[in-house]
Amino acid sequence: MDQQFLMDILSRISVSGCEEPVQETVKDYMKEYVDEVRTDEMGNAVCVLHPEHPVRIMLSAHADEIGLIVTRITAEGRIQAVERGGIIHGTYPGQKVQIQTRKGVVYGVVEGCRETFRKKDLKAEDFLIDIGAASKEDAEQYVSLGDTIVLDSGVRKLVNGRITSRALDDKIGVFIIMEALKRAREKGCECGIYAAATVGEETTKNGAYWCSTRIQPTLAVVVDVTYCTDYSGASNPAETGDVLLGGGPVLCNSPIVVKALNERMMECADRIGIKAQREAASRLSYTDADQIHFSNQGVPTVLVSIPLRNMHTPGEIADMKDVEECIELIAEFLSTYTK
Repeated sequence: MDQQFLMDILSRISVSGCEEPVQETVKDYMKEYVDEVRTDEMGNAVCVLHPEHPVRIMLSAHADEIGLIVTRITAEGRIQAVERGGIIHGTYPGQKVQIQTRKGVVYGVVEGCRETFRKKDLKAEDFLIDIGAASKEDAEQYVSLGDTIVLDSGVRKLVNGRITSRALDDKIGVFIIMEALKRAREKGCECGIYAAATVGEETTKNGAYWCSTRIQPTLAVVVDVTYCTDYSGASNPAETGDVLLGGGPVLCNSPIVVKALNERMMECADRIGIKAQREAASRLSYTDADQIHFSNQGVPTVLVSIPLRNMHTPGEIADMKDVEECIELIAEFLSTYTK
């Protein structure tokens, strides 16, 4: 498991619709491990092993993250923006940000005062981002309309093998599917593997649909994050079941997940000594699994998730033990799959 690769992915800015920095990192890293690297007009990156094999297994994880997109520059040189994806507005005022521009990253701060924090209906268009500019003309030398913005939270290692960062949702999934492909290759996997870092999940979910219609997979393994139930303010375990940080990969009991694939995943977990967790979904999964499942003439799909605390905040938390076990589980599934 190449943790530097993970750090590289997490350090890139990839707001939904503008995922190029992460995709270039993925393609550059993976080119020596696969037979082909494919891209398309939307910016999906697909790393392919054994493209000649009739069995095509699609691995999917989304490379985009939530954030903002610049819409206006005021006369005073402040930046205004709207959200891309499900941001939590209260996490922005007073925080440092990074703005991805054509010339590189520009740093700024979202203005914050006591009145801002008392506002109950805070919206992204209320934000004023200060990059230090003295006027609109000054700011326009550095920032353009359409540039993307993320919170400048960085990556930190916590105790007990845990990490915190923005956008673990779902760059950690991209890391997992690429590492699982590498490990399946080492284990002698013979099937075709199509590891797709998809775009647009946080907004339109178009990337996964495009990928699936082009790959036409035999089946799909989707990797995303899921809510832990072991921290304050967590989702109701009565609805989903208990999901624990460090408790292992999570398989979803959902109407869109093929039971036989869940059972095959559980058999793989038992065989290699991994304890998988279970969660429940009443309807859709609200991940790219939904789009893939309904694409083509229908794609058998299984969803494997990583437990996450503090979803969609600048301090998401994951456990690297869960990550390692998820990689090993998927690699075992791939290397032992027969029709």
